[in-house]
Amino acid sequence: MRAYPLFTPGHTAHTDLVRRISHHQGATATPNSLPGPDDITRTQLPNGIIVLARSNFNSPSVVVTGYLPVGSLFDSDEKLGLAGFVASALMRGTDRYDFQGLYDSLESVGASLGFNGGTHSTGFSGNALVEDLDLLLGILAESLRRPTFPENQVERLRTQLLTALAIRAQDTGEMASLAFDQIVYAGHPYGRPEDGYPETIQAINRSDLVEFQRVFYGPKGMTISVVGAIEPEAAVEKVAQALGDWENPRQPPNPDLPVLKQMAETTTQKVIIQGKFQADIVIGAAGPERCSPDYLAASLGNSVLGQFGMMGRIGEVVREQAGLAYYAYSSLAGGLGPGPWYISAGVDPANLAPSIEMISKEVARFVEQPVTHQELADSQANFIGRLPLSLESNGGVALALLNLERYDLGLDYYRRYPDLVRAITVNEILETASRYLDPQHLGIAVAGPPEIAA
Repeated sequence: MRAYPLFTPGHTAHTDLVRRISHHQGATATPNSLPGPDDITRTQLPNGIIVLARSNFNSPSVVVTGYLPVGSLFDSDEKLGLAGFVASALMRGTDRYDFQGLYDSLESVGASLGFNGGTHSTGFSGNALVEDLDLLLGILAESLRRPTFPENQVERLRTQLLTALAIRAQDTGEMASLAFDQIVYAGHPYGRPEDGYPETIQAINRSDLVEFQRVFYGPKGMTISVVGAIEPEAAVEKVAQALGDWENPRQPPNPDLPVLKQMAETTTQKVIIQGKFQADIVIGAAGPERCSPDYLAASLGNSVLGQFGMMGRIGEVVREQAGLAYYAYSSLAGGLGPGPWYISAGVDPANLAPSIEMISKEVARFVEQPVTHQELADSQANFIGRLPLSLESNGGVALALLNLERYDLGLDYYRRYPDLVRAITVNEILETASRYLDPQHLGIAVAGPPEIAA
């Protein structure tokens, strides 16, 4: 399942969040207290790296977050999972540090740093006291530019990756998500799991890691956000000192995504996992890209469908009223490409057929009848109320700044956001939903015990 670092509300547990939002209703952040052009510094270094910086002197720490435009889109089918393997191996040893020395250097000052691989990009995130920012950026630069991929660490990591894949194969939710992607994104890169398969991980050798990093890692398209107890100009200068001389003339541009073909009809796929007692269902289709004009209407509609309160209409009808599901909710994952818009539910296998039927009926109602004005107003208040809560920490602000750049939203986006949310109408939600969630063209994936095959 595509996973994107989005700021827009979508996946947070709403019961606690609604309670917190109600506490903040009388003290919602004023527009000028939100990040904007006057307090975000955006600088592009000569080698192409974009630096976003914002000060916060309320604590002595600083957060560094960013990404490089290199992910599983560059993986071959035979060695799927290579991009993620490389990302996980970057801190296993560098020219300057061995594995233990690298982590000792971070832990000795209470700092942290980590990498993660994705479909379009490789992300990183770290934090430290501001006086240790040079150390943090130095280790970040070492890991990106001079990893050594020690053989013993590569094999240890391979074992961990294979263990994670073995766990995935026994997880009904994960396998339903995997089958859903294969249905909805057939013939498209999004149909492949970014972490690969056991046989593709086994096929990767150390020289593959070395060559992948040598060719695909570089400064072009890299974005880094620095938020905390430092003046923006000083933050930019420190990033320039650590990474400003990085060059890689071999670094290729990101490949273009092919056009996604709509499914010809509703398609069902079942995955049998022995020894399980629960069945997990994923039903949906491809949704809008994050940059699409449809995205905000789809996101507000998704809140009504299966997120707000006790998981919206889906949770109310399937779980609370009918008692068919252990959990039931909807999710929208917009990103650089058409991320999935889906409903997930965990059920007793005996309730599989009526659960799918009831979810399908709710999808049909959602695309045929407008949401109510009260449902929309509740979701709009929820979205607007979330805004200051999501920006309470340095990490939240750093992620928000990255999204401004990744999705070309504009530095004034968070100042405009409340008005953008309020401007969405019930008819816009209906039109958007009908474009993406066609009840006659859905993917239905189920994973569970042998009883689901009946």
